[in-house]
Amino acid sequence: MDIRSKLYQMFILGTSGGGYEKALENNLGGIIFFTPDIQNEEQFKTMIQKCRSLATTPPFLSIDQEGGRVERTENIHNGKKYLSAGYAYEKGLNFLENQTYKIAKELKNYGINLNFAPCIDVNTNPDNPIIGERAFSSNPDDVIKAEKIVSEAYRKMGIIPCAKHFPGHGDANADSHLTLPEINLSLEEMEKTHIKPFKACAKNIEMIMIAHLHCTCFEKNKIPASLSKNALDYLRQKLEFEGVTISDDMVMKGVAKFGTVEAIETGIRAGLNMFIYRNSAPETINAIELVAEKASKDKELSENIEKSFERIMKLKAKYLTKTTDNHL
Repeated sequence: MDIRSKLYQMFILGTSGGGYEKALENNLGGIIFFTPDIQNEEQFKTMIQKCRSLATTPPFLSIDQEGGRVERTENIHNGKKYLSAGYAYEKGLNFLENQTYKIAKELKNYGINLNFAPCIDVNTNPDNPIIGERAFSSNPDDVIKAEKIVSEAYRKMGIIPCAKHFPGHGDANADSHLTLPEINLSLEEMEKTHIKPFKACAKNIEMIMIAHLHCTCFEKNKIPASLSKNALDYLRQKLEFEGVTISDDMVMKGVAKFGTVEAIETGIRAGLNMFIYRNSAPETINAIELVAEKASKDKELSENIEKSFERIMKLKAKYLTKTTDNHL
């Protein structure tokens, strides 16, 4: 497999823009589905089967299905939603576990194999516009308990859990969809609260999503953690995380100003394994091709792509088999 094909494995794209079909044939790593993709159960299953049939390598078929505010199946549910993480946790650990199994069973029925959950941010800022009840708690120990229950429920159903948003979005006072929030806490403060749940799960969790946050404990310059070598090295070396690192959506304003090609290249050099783009527009596909061309002549870039490819394929080998996904 050439470096271009391995680079394509590092991307999960949305269907908007239409380039995802050709990208799947070019060895795209996966697809992320949003509410407009999901009109009814039969249509969604057909769409997933189509994506699977087009793919060169079994793809991650992913979704953001946390419950509450972040839920993509509202058309199927006629507007009825699961409880968000915070409210589910308040109802007790049994309720949380049972709800997670319901979500996992539903997603498995459609053919989803990766859910970008649980959200293990510690919601310490009451003015946080983006986390709120998406967090299990404002207490890191409660978040740790909840993460274990939720992640294990997904695993048992053959769905890959993804803990997010490292190194912790809970203290932000801005929405990273709209700007680059700054977390101006010392590393000691971050470790005591926000990093604590990630430390607790780092040796077990399969995937961790990296936030578009400027954390001053990692970078003096305004660089999001998603593109920060210091933040990613900390996750690997200090927390001993061996799984797959993935960015939050790369079209969010917190990272978009860095430029598509530049952001991808910076992320790869920093050690990021995968990128999410909510679209598969020509600009996104073209950026992948431009980075592939550069990587064919750049040893550092190509070596980092090789390392990421190995991590991705190791995770796929574990989950995307007939024993865990009867659609393959």
